Amino acid sequence: MMRSLWSAASGMKGQQVSVDTIANNLANVNTTAYKSQSTQFKTLLYQTMQSTSTNGQGETKPTSAQVGLGTRVASINANFTQGSQLAKDSPTAMCIIGNGFFAVEDGDETHYTRNGDFTWALDDGGNKVLTTSEGYKVLDQAGRPITVPNTVEKGFTVNPDDGSIAYQNPDGTYTNTGQSIALYQFTNRVGLDKIGENLYDETAASGEPMGEWNTQGVNRSSIAQNYLEGSNVNVADEMVSLIIAQRAYEMNSKAITTSDTMLEQANNLKR
Repeated sequence: MMRSLWSAASGMKGQQVSVDTIANNLANVNTTAYKSQSTQFKTLLYQTMQSTSTNGQGETKPTSAQVGLGTRVASINANFTQGSQLAKDSPTAMCIIGNGFFAVEDGDETHYTRNGDFTWALDDGGNKVLTTSEGYKVLDQAGRPITVPNTVEKGFTVNPDDGSIAYQNPDGTYTNTGQSIALYQFTNRVGLDKIGENLYDETAASGEPMGEWNTQGVNRSSIAQNYLEGSNVNVADEMVSLIIAQRAYEMNSKAITTSDTMLEQANNLKR
């Protein structure tokens, strides 16, 4: 069987994954804090046709003859460039400017997110607790859910530099809650595990989360209240990538057709 059939087939499979990734990016063009992804490829094994040797005249042949056996998807990497700031009326809308992540509580597990589209919910004690739209509690720097008295109706403020929280009293004064929104960074953000709902989990590849407030050498992020981070998907770039992937798929399918024609001609030699 001709190697070109399998090489081209692997190329078609790889380009299909690339199209799937681009389609997911375009589908999330309006998803808050979504980070675009790109498909990375690597070559498969090489078959050595002829090792380094000498020719019939005794002259040294410095290079070997090797034929590649196709490609496969090596990874699908996220692009963590900053998304645009989108204004929103809600005071619980927060946009991270920098490399930080919010921490949210899901039962006994902690997840991380860039989506700052938060809201208020009531806890068992009757206080208001800051949560995501899915109901996950937002954590402070001590790992506790962020709460305010249920009497607070407006005047909720977040310090953009240290994330400290205060609320407005009926007399117009402000009371600091003693809590600050926790922001974490990772040594390798691309290594984070995506679990859906704009949430990430730490992995061995990402490294352990580092609190911005107590880690030396970390460039601290800031929080812009009344803003959300938009998706960083560039529609024009994605459409160009889609065309490139489509053409690569077509070329690989053409290679299969050509290989099939050559096999047909070889089979017809006996006639």
